[in-house]
Amino acid sequence: MQRAAALLRRGCGPRTPGPWGRNQSSAAAEASAVLNVRPERSRRERILTLESMNPQVKAVEYAVRGPIVLKAGEIELELQRGIKKPFTEVIRANIGDAQAMGQQPITFLRQVMALCTYPNLLDSPSFPEDAKKRARRILQACGGNSLGSYSASQGVNCIREDVAAYITRRDGGVPADPDNIYLTTGASDGISTILKILVSGGGKSRTGVLIPIPQYPLYSAVISELDAIQVNYYLDEENCWALNVNELRRAVKEAKDHCDPKVLCIINPGNPTGQVQSRKCIEDVIHFAWEEKLFLLADEVYQDNVYSPDCRFHSFKKVLYEMGPEYSSNVELASFHSTSKGYMGECGYRGGYMEVINLHPEIKGQLVKLLSVRLCPPVSGQAAMDIVVNPPVPGEESFEQFSREKESVLGNLAKKAKLTEDLFNQVPGIHCNPLQGAMYAFPRIFLPAKAVEAAQAHQMAPDMFYCMKLLEETGICVVPGSGFGQREGTYHFRMTILPPVEKLKTVLQKVKDFHINFLEKYA
Repeated sequence: MQRAAALLRRGCGPRTPGPWGRNQSSAAAEASAVLNVRPERSRRERILTLESMNPQVKAVEYAVRGPIVLKAGEIELELQRGIKKPFTEVIRANIGDAQAMGQQPITFLRQVMALCTYPNLLDSPSFPEDAKKRARRILQACGGNSLGSYSASQGVNCIREDVAAYITRRDGGVPADPDNIYLTTGASDGISTILKILVSGGGKSRTGVLIPIPQYPLYSAVISELDAIQVNYYLDEENCWALNVNELRRAVKEAKDHCDPKVLCIINPGNPTGQVQSRKCIEDVIHFAWEEKLFLLADEVYQDNVYSPDCRFHSFKKVLYEMGPEYSSNVELASFHSTSKGYMGECGYRGGYMEVINLHPEIKGQLVKLLSVRLCPPVSGQAAMDIVVNPPVPGEESFEQFSREKESVLGNLAKKAKLTEDLFNQVPGIHCNPLQGAMYAFPRIFLPAKAVEAAQAHQMAPDMFYCMKLLEETGICVVPGSGFGQREGTYHFRMTILPPVEKLKTVLQKVKDFHINFLEKYA
């Protein structure tokens, strides 16, 4: 075969004499004869097919980057090729990616990251001393004084200490132990890791995981991947997406017929719904978890994103401790935070942490073992998380600029939350609850019966049909409510409020015009 290949290579050129006096065409003919000696083998079947792959992975869905986003990418390519559309750009309002929407990075955070990444800059007079101080502390805790080294599986020790100190300050002195802190690749990594530990059993004893509906699709995706049982509890849309403990009781009672409900997930502030849980609600949830023996997961990545003057963020950890030792010593709680949201918007660094309390000592060892399989979270992400929990303080050189930038980001988000709510509620057939926190609107859309029939004819959920038409006619990419879950017969979409104010106004006006035309078309 090697000889045949060589002969074929020589036969690719023009008819010139070969090294043995034959022309190239005769060499090619000889090569073909050699190849034809062996019968052609039939193509081997693929080992990995849709039928043979892991069925749990096939069941995973993630609406935030689902079919509508793939379609948006196709439209962008068509625009680049000069294909005419009724718009000149695709506006990706489907995901909470602040910097992709134009938000500028926080200067101090990027200064420290630059110093950590390229320590030669520590001698530069262009960087403030407080940034250099943070960078030196982080680098001294890294192997070889470099972000390029592995860290301990649980994370860099001094960063875990800073996270614990931050939690203690945030919660008014409630103690936090660095040994209960686990640095993670964004909050998503921590959530999926703790769920891996929690899921067990088979049949009616299979672990049930209670999640809010609407939910962030990470939860349903991980539950599918782990072959756990998803147990839905519905937020009260008529009461600004409030969490009602009676609804939790209903969900648990019904779930016990077919699984073992063992985990209760809370997203506060809510994604996609934007509600902020009251302290009383959190107390009720903790009591319910204690009563039903549920492991609590508190997704608190939007804790800095609270806009309504009537609302305030209360951490589950703080409320748990204030309820007394009967609760604080017994209720198992994992809470999560991230560099991706808040005022930072540093999604790409993939920095995060989880604090896990009241974990059985032997399970703690198992958790560290599981974390060690992936060696460690990105050390650059760990460093970014450190700057979030250890920002400039009064008296330091960077404090005024840092405070100004932070307040500007959060102030703008508050204005955009109110603007979005007000403008949506001016549109016939759209209703939007107050955006108390987070960075999304989740308006309800009232669709005519003919639109529902048209969606069914296209084998689409009605709100997917609506969102696809919105994308094709305006270039605005939002996510249908069916990707997050919603009550039967209701339709929604999720849209981020991150675009700059003027662009956001344009987006909202386009949605308004589209919606009115859509209602007329399918009336």
